[in-house]
Amino acid sequence: MSVVPEKPETFGQCLQDIEQRAVAEGVSPETARNVLASVEFLPRVIELDRRQPEFTTTFADYLGRRVSETRIGKGREMLAEHRELLNRVSDQTGVPPAYLVAFWGLETNYGSYFGKMPVPSALATLACDERRGRYFSGELISALKILDEGAIEPERMEGSWAGAMGHVQFMPSVFLQHATDADDDGRRDLWGSIPDAMMSAGRFLQSMGWDPDYRWGREVVLPDNFDYALAGQGRRSLSQWNELGVTDVYGQPLADEPIDAKLVVPAGHRGPAFLAYDNFRVIMGWNRSEYYAIAVGHLSDRIAGAGALSNPPPEDAPTLSRDDVLKLQAALNERGFEAGNPDGIIGPNTRSAIRRYQSSVGLIADGFPGPELLDSLGVTPSSS
Repeated sequence: MSVVPEKPETFGQCLQDIEQRAVAEGVSPETARNVLASVEFLPRVIELDRRQPEFTTTFADYLGRRVSETRIGKGREMLAEHRELLNRVSDQTGVPPAYLVAFWGLETNYGSYFGKMPVPSALATLACDERRGRYFSGELISALKILDEGAIEPERMEGSWAGAMGHVQFMPSVFLQHATDADDDGRRDLWGSIPDAMMSAGRFLQSMGWDPDYRWGREVVLPDNFDYALAGQGRRSLSQWNELGVTDVYGQPLADEPIDAKLVVPAGHRGPAFLAYDNFRVIMGWNRSEYYAIAVGHLSDRIAGAGALSNPPPEDAPTLSRDDVLKLQAALNERGFEAGNPDGIIGPNTRSAIRRYQSSVGLIADGFPGPELLDSLGVTPSSS
């Protein structure tokens, strides 16, 4: 049974300190006083912040849930319905319409769910918590500035438990920097205005360096006996990848374009492989997950009319709990393949140890904890 977090005794003092800081940073005293006087400590927010997922998500499960046929179909409807707006955003920011729709689809399922947490209270709860208080204090003050400018009423400022808001789930600091009044009604309204939301998303991506001349990346085919240590280990030109035997999904050489790409193999050697271009890095500036970045890219491709992956991820990839990963790391260490201090997280050290072990026993050294590796090490996933 989980323990419900208690409101810290310092919560009131913390809010007073934030109120003083907010006013010093330009928030009107009335807004700071009235909003902070009405916030509540939300134990559920602390629970969600502390909760570590017990099981990892396989790439097949992640992609299948996010790039579903339903979401693809709805995305195509949104692309057609808002074509004029999306073209205008694309003309001004360089971000193609299908990408804008893909972000919208992944963040809020095209505006169908923004989150129900009262943002001022959620941010106040996190700002007065010791774990990441400094960061969330800044976000709370940013939220107060948004309320001060009249973008939305305090009671309507709802979002995720961590304070992400509106159609495209901007954090308050991102809102202040990049939210745009695209419908010229005098407010930057990311909750009620699709034009504001789409233009704001485009401006944000443009600010991070979106390159309008290239796509996010592409699925590729790797040759037999490929050295999987090259995956995620740096960028190479397309001509260099060609020399290594990498082709497009039709077996043709890659285009001779002056662009560098890194190889991403999210499900090991049995799953799809992708060459990720500069815009992949931009997508990860929105969300640091490679799974997320691939999902945005693939969903945008599907919305634009492309087909499914040539090599879909394997459905039988093991779902590992943190305890399973701890056992895996311990097994590697016991056999002399140093994975570092077991922490239940598959990071670079663990992947390197997996590759070295795989090579030693004649498995394909992709650094991925697939069924063959786990069987060889005698690790049985708890989800089996």
